[in-house]
Amino acid sequence: MYKLSKVILAVSLSALSLAAAAESLPGIGRTATPKEIAAWNIDVRGDFKGIPPGSGSVAQGNKIWDEKCASCHGSFGESLEVFGPLVGGTTKDDIKTGHVKALSDGSEPKRSTLMKVATLSTIWDFINRAMPWNAPKTLTPDEVYAVTAYLLNLGDILPADFVLTDKNIAEVQKLMPNRNGMIFYRNMWDVKGKGDVKNVACMKNCIKKIEITSVLPDYTCDAHGNIAEQNRYVGEVRGEDKLLACDPHPSIAELDRIYNTPYNPGAKGSRQPVSVAITTPTTVVKDIDEPAGLVMIKQNMCTACHGMEKKIIGPGFAEITAKYKGDPSAERHLIDVITNGGSGVWGGTMPAHGEIKAGNIKRMVDWILLGK
Repeated sequence: MYKLSKVILAVSLSALSLAAAAESLPGIGRTATPKEIAAWNIDVRGDFKGIPPGSGSVAQGNKIWDEKCASCHGSFGESLEVFGPLVGGTTKDDIKTGHVKALSDGSEPKRSTLMKVATLSTIWDFINRAMPWNAPKTLTPDEVYAVTAYLLNLGDILPADFVLTDKNIAEVQKLMPNRNGMIFYRNMWDVKGKGDVKNVACMKNCIKKIEITSVLPDYTCDAHGNIAEQNRYVGEVRGEDKLLACDPHPSIAELDRIYNTPYNPGAKGSRQPVSVAITTPTTVVKDIDEPAGLVMIKQNMCTACHGMEKKIIGPGFAEITAKYKGDPSAERHLIDVITNGGSGVWGGTMPAHGEIKAGNIKRMVDWILLGK
C-alpha cells in the first residue's frame, strides 16, 4: 500500500508539473479544458461507470434502425450481406443460463454478436463510438439507448414495450445470453503472473508451407463481394477469388495446391496475390497491368460498398457505367457525388470523400465511365 501511495503521489506531482510548465511556456501547450476532457472521456466500463444519463425505447430504436442501421445489418439484424449477423443463435435457455449452447455444440454455423458478446456495455459503447459506420458519433445518448434496446428486442431479450435507461441497464446485463461465457485469466491481472504464450522465437527455417484447413461456408462465400478484388497491393495477402472459390466450391486439396503455387500472372488457376511496393497513396502501382482509376478505386476501398458488376451497398460500377453512358454531364456529376456525397439516385446514401485528392477522384470517374 505504501509503494502504491508513492506511485500515485509521483504521478500526481508529474501531472501538476506538466500543467504548470504548459501554462508558463506560451506556444508549447496548455491545460486541457474540462469540456475537452469530457469529449475524449467517453468510455463505458463493464460495470457501466461512465455511461451518460438517458433513455430510449424499443419503438424509438426501430425507427432509427430502419433509417440508419438496416442498410448494413438488415431490418431484423440477421443480414450478413455487408457485416456479420448481429442477431440469431440464442435461445430462452441461454438467457436463463448465461451460456450460449450453440457456441459449444456447433448447432449454429453463423456466430452472431448476441451469441458472442458477454457485456452489454460493450455493445452500447461500440454503437456510441462507431455507428452508423458512415457517420460515427452522430447518435445522441438517447438514440444509442434506443438502438441498443431494439437490438436486444430483436434477440428476444427485451419486450417490445421496454424503455432502456442508464438506471436499468445493469439489470438488463443479467439477461445477456453469453454473460457467463467469459473466462477470467487471473495471470493477466497479476504483475507477477506468467503470460499465456509458450512460443519460442523462430530463428531458422521459418518459411513453412501454407496449409489451408478450412474455407468459408457456401452461404457466406461471396457475401462481401469478391474479396480478392479488395486486397491492398502491400504485404502478403490471400483473399479468396470468388470466381475460383464459389460455385462449385473447390476441395481443400485444390485450394492448398493453388495457394502454394508460386505467383504467375500468366498461369491459369494461379490466384495468389503479388506483393509490390507503393511509395504514396497517389502513385500508380508498378507491375500491375491495371488502369490508374481502377487502382485508385481499390486503394480507397470503394469495392467494400460497390461490386464490379452488381450492387453491394451502393450500385455496381458496371451499373453506373450503363446508367450514364452518353451523358456529357456524367463526369462532373460523379466527381461531385464522390467528393461531397449524395443520396436518392440509387436508393441509398453516398458519404462524402473529400479526403481523396481531386485528381484521383477524376481518375476513378474516368475508369468508371470510360474504362481507362
